[in-house]
Amino acid sequence: MRARAFWKTVTLDRADFLDRLIALLTEHDIRFCVVGGQAVNAYAEPVVSLDLDLAVAVEQLARAEALLREAFAVERFAHSLNVSDAGSDLRAQIQTDPRYFAFVDRAAPRDVLGVRLPVARLEDVLHGKIWAVTDTSRRPSKRQKDLADIARLLEVYPELRSQVPADVAAKLVG
Repeated sequence: MRARAFWKTVTLDRADFLDRLIALLTEHDIRFCVVGGQAVNAYAEPVVSLDLDLAVAVEQLARAEALLREAFAVERFAHSLNVSDAGSDLRAQIQTDPRYFAFVDRAAPRDVLGVRLPVARLEDVLHGKIWAVTDTSRRPSKRQKDLADIARLLEVYPELRSQVPADVAAKLVG
């Protein structure tokens, strides 16, 4: 089974949510990039997740939200727009935290489980994961996953270890 088919099977994406979401953003020239765990998958050995975290260019965020609301279910939270479709277990989260906005301009195309998408550069992905793991308002289980994502990146790119704060590095195994 190819990576894309596997991802669609795992996310039960019977509605082609992923394809429709990416097509909507692309057709309307909304600049975006993949961040979060799926971005880690683009740089390290992939793990399965039902989440797809995206960042959108700040000047296009309001337009993107309006377009997404026309096509999908959208919920606004403190630092994200959660986008979903009834025919898919895939959960897309558009980051609204201003720290992610600059990632879009530095992104480059990479494969994310069989799909060619703009992905935040490696150092930005690492910084996003550091922000997530140090955010005490996040659930402990989510923060543990973020820590594992940092470990996955450092296994492939050990030269990045110097960019990880000491308190985060101390929590890493090995």
